[in-house]
Amino acid sequence: MDRLVKKYAAKLIAAGLAGTEEDGLPLLAGLDDALVWNRKGPETEVLNGIFDGLNINSLVYLKPTEPYRTIIAYLTRHADGVIEPKDCETRTFLHDLPVASEFTTAALTAILRQKKSAIIAPSGQPLAIVAPGTVSPEQGFVVVSSVCFACFVKFFVDYLDALQSGDATAADHDVYDRVVAHTSSLPTAMPELLSAPFTDEEMVFKAIVQAGRRTVAHHLVDSYFGNISYCWNDVLYISQTGSSLDELEGCVDPVPLDGTTSAGLTASSELSAHLEVIGRSGSRAILHGHPKFSVIISMDCPPEEKMQCKHADQCHILCPKARFINDVPIVPGEVGTGPTGLCHTLPPALENHNAAIVYGHGLFTTGRDDFNEAFRSMVEVERACRRKYFEKVAKLRKP
Repeated sequence: MDRLVKKYAAKLIAAGLAGTEEDGLPLLAGLDDALVWNRKGPETEVLNGIFDGLNINSLVYLKPTEPYRTIIAYLTRHADGVIEPKDCETRTFLHDLPVASEFTTAALTAILRQKKSAIIAPSGQPLAIVAPGTVSPEQGFVVVSSVCFACFVKFFVDYLDALQSGDATAADHDVYDRVVAHTSSLPTAMPELLSAPFTDEEMVFKAIVQAGRRTVAHHLVDSYFGNISYCWNDVLYISQTGSSLDELEGCVDPVPLDGTTSAGLTASSELSAHLEVIGRSGSRAILHGHPKFSVIISMDCPPEEKMQCKHADQCHILCPKARFINDVPIVPGEVGTGPTGLCHTLPPALENHNAAIVYGHGLFTTGRDDFNEAFRSMVEVERACRRKYFEKVAKLRKP
């Protein structure tokens, strides 16, 4: 357990969510024979008590670094005890983000009995996020990462909405400017990934593992969300459901295209979409990440259109409008195989394009022979979405 709490503390720092100075370092605890913390901290006096009130074996406590600190503080000031992001991951896994107005064992335990996380925003005290786990510290790591992602997306979506409706205030502009000053861009160096042809199964596994790790390192996905696949010798090799893209060793399932085995039982929940994309497009490689501005720009809808749309609160699954960023289609769809599942909306979009954005969810890219094309497309699309967003804001803010 000591190794695990230190591992996920390091991952929070590497993801840019936690600081490296003592006051900004995350606190992680794991319960084995005894309760183990990755470091000492005054907050543990309150946090220890949560283990008495909940059936958990781990806990993550994070004071988010910038720009997340300013973003979450701003959202909590405008929330009535709960923040309600509309991105797909929050809708599916978290539902909403409750806010605790005091840092006490009783207040946090009450929230965490019902929810997967709590944002701690006591007046005049440091803002933080806490999330428990019942299996390992990975669960808390995933949740706090997802909270940061959801708040980032919500802030930028809400600000653009406010500009377009004429409701943005001077205070909103000030917070936005401070947030942008702390918002980092994508790395400029493009990694060289393994090139096709792949002559055996071992090379396929290596290519998938490498591409997954690079996707996380380039901040094209948050926590473990995202998936990856490659088709070789009539077998689709796909990441397992719930697997971390930067730790795919032993977490890739070979699924025969003819369905002759049950290997797909543990595969990504988007297996059906991957299979259909492979069949329609002729590409071998599929990469799915959650680059932030691709998600943000996919949720941009002018207020006047939103008011008139009968699917206004179901845009993510029922948006009827054909939308594009440059030539990249934006489609609705939810995870799984239901009537509004990605397996119906994504494959047609990728039949004649090597990239498609799923509304509020993330970006899918393909490569004809290996992951180099897919990775390059993901970076290029994210840069285009980022550029489009800031151009729209600059235009709307002109006096």
